[in-house]
Amino acid sequence: MIKLSWALIAQHVDEWTGDDTAQGAAVLEARVGAVVDASGMKPETIQHWRTTFLAPVVESLRTEGTTALARGESWSKAAGPFLACASPAS
Repeated sequence: MIKLSWALIAQHVDEWTGDDTAQGAAVLEARVGAVVDASGMKPETIQHWRTTFLAPVVESLRTEGTTALARGESWSKAAGPFLACASPAS
């Protein structure tokens, strides 16, 4: 089991608990993407936000996060106003 938490500074905090890092990454991408899409930003700003902040964090979870969690270690990554962290949960 892993516990994944994330925050968009001054906007949104959420978490997810599950067995699979790949599923956690998909949930992270979908939930944060939905918040960003509903933010009222212009489409080009939304795309920039997804590319600059969301994508690097999700990719890091899929790679470095998966490795760290498999070793029983925690993982975290920040990009601009976005922070995510994951740790083994019992």
